[in-house]
Order: sequence, then structure tokens, then C-alpha cells
Amino acid sequence: MSFFRELADQYIDGEWRTGTGSWDIIDFNPYNGEKLAAITIATVEEVDRAYRAAERAQRSWATTSPYERARVMERALRITEELADEIVEAVIDELGGTRSKAWYELRAAQEFLREAAHQALHPGGRILASPVDGKENRLYRRPVGVVGVISAFNFPFLVTMKSAAPALALGNAVVVKPNQNAPVVGGGLVAKIFHDAGLPAGLLNILVTDVAEIGDAFIAHPVPKVISFAGSDRVGRHVGATAGALFKRTILELSGNSALVVLDDADIDYAVDAAVFSRFVYQGQVCMAANRILVDRAVAPEFTEKFTARVAALRTGDPRDPDTQIGPVINTFQADALTALVDQAVADGATALVRGRTRGNLVEPTVLTGLADDSPLLSQEIFGPVALLATFDGEDEAVRMTNDSPYGLSGAVHTADAERGVRFARRIRSGMFHVNDATVQDDPLVAFGGEKRSGTGRLNGEATVDAFTTQKWISIQHGRSVFPL
Repeated sequence: MSFFRELADQYIDGEWRTGTGSWDIIDFNPYNGEKLAAITIATVEEVDRAYRAAERAQRSWATTSPYERARVMERALRITEELADEIVEAVIDELGGTRSKAWYELRAAQEFLREAAHQALHPGGRILASPVDGKENRLYRRPVGVVGVISAFNFPFLVTMKSAAPALALGNAVVVKPNQNAPVVGGGLVAKIFHDAGLPAGLLNILVTDVAEIGDAFIAHPVPKVISFAGSDRVGRHVGATAGALFKRTILELSGNSALVVLDDADIDYAVDAAVFSRFVYQGQVCMAANRILVDRAVAPEFTEKFTARVAALRTGDPRDPDTQIGPVINTFQADALTALVDQAVADGATALVRGRTRGNLVEPTVLTGLADDSPLLSQEIFGPVALLATFDGEDEAVRMTNDSPYGLSGAVHTADAERGVRFARRIRSGMFHVNDATVQDDPLVAFGGEKRSGTGRLNGEATVDAFTTQKWISIQHGRSVFPL
């Protein structure tokens, strides 16, 4: 509880401040409804104050030694190691994540901090050849300036860190708007870690607020040059349109409708393990989660029997209990929406192979099959513990069904022949696809992002350097050019 007492505030220009808005965002524990914090929202004036502080601080930070920036990342990493147990408890309390999910998120964020320390030293210049005699072409990388980060609720510590840490390491300043369901884990906690790591004031700012108060001010403010957003495609479309009209660069990590595909030669037991994790990790509230599980008809009976048995045995309950595998969804609205979705699907003719109950925000797992080919459920993101099971005949049909989605984020295929899996993966229109593994993957060195309505831009590794730096060409003529006029 200490984090929620200490960090439930705005963090602007190196100081913790109470917002000046006229109402509070209430931070609830989604499992037991306990009030964790009340945060008075930030106003448009505070958005401006945060961005102006970032703009001022960034000028000197950009010229700071990359080694010093790397040392700040290294100190931040050590702090997360020292606070590991407390961070895990905060994730459980604020997000309803199970203990295993909380540790997974923490360790992933630590890997991104570790990589950010390396990225501080990466962006060097290049000398390029020229067809003009005597000319030297230099290509410099420079920080973009100020980055606005709009974080998601499901993995808020990781999502905020994977944009904020490398952006800072590369010489930028950052202003974060955490999700209202995760204002501390996705906002205040990140500020504390960097504050304690010695990051100069103004370089990282946290604004807990709502569009009802600030409208598009966070995106449209003239200072930020890049907006990094993680969330739904509906909101992402507006973020992209607003930023694009102002010539701002965007990284949009949006919704998914991933498929996990089981071919006729797959290791069924292993595929079941991967499918259960891919669909039900963090109650299915993951953009990369396997909404659709597609199985070759030849192995469907065996897979279905084993998969439904595993799902039916998942334990739903208190996320603090180490034996709990499914905790609460994030709020009552989401719980009610998921319940209505399942009820409507069954009314429309789907069969519930496993039918979970809803108790408060606890939504037990459900497995639906027999959906019509044109069912809207097959083409939408389901942000909860509901799996859709369908069969196919042969690879061509599997490819067609996998691609039959407006989204293209992640996916997986299971087969005894890895190269067959690669050939299959290359036919799928998505930003990421995995052979003999889960659909939920993130790696600090590998470009992360989607196609179609799953977003634009990439993060991680070299893609992050591209996202948060700009390139400048400077040429030098060591001889004398010949001009045609």
C-alpha cells in the first residue's frame, strides 16, 4: 500500500504535485474493490507545464554524455531489483494480475531497462559515399526532443518503461499519461524509479488525467514530436489522425485478434499448453492473446478434449493466492461486457464447451465453438478469458482463416516441421508470428508492432532507435563543386 500513498499524484518538473482539476480519479483494486488512491486530475495548464519543463530539460540532456545516460538506466535497473517484491505487490493490487503475471511483467521491464542502457551508446553517425568528387556525407542521429507516451492498463509498468526508458536513454525528455486504471504502476512508480536513479528534473513527467478534462491537449501540444500510444484501435485511430495532422510521428500499438494454429503434425500436448497460456494469461487482457484457436480437423478431437479439460481446471480467484491462475478483469464494465458477449454468442448458436460464471469482476474461462463463419466475434478483439475454437481442412484454409481479420498483430503455428511453420508464418499478414510457441511474446531486441488495424510503427531494438531519434545529413565538399549555372 505504500506506493499508493506515496505516488498517487502528478509528477511535474521533478516535483510531486496535486492536480488542479475539479474531480478525482479513483484507483480501485479490481479484485476486492478496495480504494487504493484518489488522484486529482491534471488540467490543460498542467499539460503545458509538463511539456514546457520537458522541453527545457531536454536541451542539456541531449548533450549529456551517453555514458551518463546509460548510468541512469543502470541505476534504475538496480532500483527495480531492490523494489522487486513491492512492485509485484503493486501489480497484483492495482491490476488484479496473478503473482506469476506480476513477476513476468517486472522481469520483462527489467530487460528493457538493461537494453536501454546499451541503446544510449548505440546511435552513432555514419559516413556515406557520394558520387560527387571531393564530397563527404555525414549522417548524424539526434534525439527527436520530447516524446509523449500514452500507456495501457494491462502491462502498464512494462508498456510505459519500454517507451520511456529508451527515449530517455537516447537523449529525449518524456511526458507520460498513464491509463486511469493503472495510474501508479504505469505512472508514479516509473517516476519514482527514475527520480531515485538521479534523472535530472523535468526529463520525465507524469500526468494523471482524462480526455474529458484535457481533450486532445496531450497529443496536440506543440512540444512533443513523437506520440507513443498503446491501446485500442478505436482510440489509436483518433491519436494517429490528430498527431498526423500536426506532422507528429506516432508509434501505435493497438488491438489484436491473433490466431494460434495447430497443424495436423503438431505435438498436441505442447500445443494445448501454448494455447492455454496464449489465451488466458492475465485473464486474456492482452493485445497479443490468441482470440482464435484454429485446429486441423484431423487432430481436432484430441486437441479439443485436452484443451477444454485444461481450461475447465484453471483456478479463478484471489490474485494474491499463488495457486490462482485467473484473477479479476480490470473493472465491472469489462466483466459485464464479457458476460453479455458470451450470452449473445450462445443465443446465436455457438456451443459453450466450457461455460464460466461471472462473480463480481471474476470472469471464469469460457470456450466457444460452432460459431458461424460470419460471426462478428471471429473478427473482433475479445479482451477477456473467452476462447474461440474452430477447425480447418488443410493449410490453405488455415491461412485464409488466420488472415480473415481486420487486425494483424501476432500469432503462432504448431507443427513438427519448423520450416513448414516458417513457410506458413510468411503467408500471414501480421507484424509478428511465432513457430511452436505462444502468441504472447516480447523481446527487447526484436521489432514489435502490427499490421492493418493493429497499428503503425515499431518498438524494440533498432526500431526503438529509429522511433525516438531523427537523422540529419551534413555534407562537406573538400574540393570544389562544378555548378551548371
